[in-house]
Amino acid sequence: MQAAATPFFKRWIQYVWMGWERGFERWSRARSLYSGNYGICKMFVTKYRGPVIDCQDGTQIVSGDWVGELHLDNRIILNMLRSQNANQVALRVARLLRCSMREICSEIKTHPKLGQVKALQGITLLHRGITHGLGFETHPLKQGTFRALTTSYLRLLLSVFHPRNRGRIAPHAEKLVPLRLVMSREALLRRFSPVRQTG
Repeated sequence: MQAAATPFFKRWIQYVWMGWERGFERWSRARSLYSGNYGICKMFVTKYRGPVIDCQDGTQIVSGDWVGELHLDNRIILNMLRSQNANQVALRVARLLRCSMREICSEIKTHPKLGQVKALQGITLLHRGITHGLGFETHPLKQGTFRALTTSYLRLLLSVFHPRNRGRIAPHAEKLVPLRLVMSREALLRRFSPVRQTG
């Protein structure tokens, strides 16, 4: 079953939003040691700024460590939502993200600029779908201005892209709390490196 046609006003909002995202992406690339596109995912390598993160495998991330910031390509997701329902899109995004992680894993092992990357991180409201089966750890954001602004931004983003509009999201807004997704370099290589055939 195809998704219902998007009203003109919402298409206009999405168009404006994507223009803003293009500007944000240019700024992100300018401040990054390295940036790359990997299917549905973009990665910007920057220095981590924030509280110490203790990963389950013993890796500790502190301010000043190089990390790969992951961002989903919202243009691809928007195009999916124009022809498919939200459940279909969620399943497809999970499959595409797995492919992206394999590409990132390969790049991190071979690219000289990525030798110092200690972990991958991203911030999202939709952590349940993304963490399942992919191996990301979830870490809460510290209470404060950054968390409040991030929560407002991501909820607005979801309402802009969700095919059922803000009215279907608002009743569940209190449950939409952003979490930091983290995967150490070692965990990435262990999970997404190609399996060598023996014999």
